[in-house]
Amino acid sequence: MDLVLIEALAVDTVIGVYDWERSIQQRLVLDLALATDIRPAAADDDLSQTLDYAAISERIAAFAAEHDFALVETFAERLAATLRREFGIPWLRLTVRKPGAVPQAAAVGVTIERGQRA
Repeated sequence: MDLVLIEALAVDTVIGVYDWERSIQQRLVLDLALATDIRPAAADDDLSQTLDYAAISERIAAFAAEHDFALVETFAERLAATLRREFGIPWLRLTVRKPGAVPQAAAVGVTIERGQRA
């Protein structure tokens, strides 16, 4: 299985547990590894036969704009389910970072893996 990568994708969303966080947008930074077989696309030089990282990135931005969650964990779980369902992704690794959430850290966040990697 091959991996399509999207790294350091920045999206703005309402995220956080504190009242002040519920009234502002904050930046999340995402890294994704998406399982697929790139051989058909490479053989025919055909985007329609692989995962379109531009379309996936646009969907992630729309997801962030459409939803607000208290927890980064919830954002990650729901986004992973959405991407797997809408793009037919059998396995993914998703890291969601929230920069500046803890003053002593560059970022905090989670990494999840969902699905079966062949």
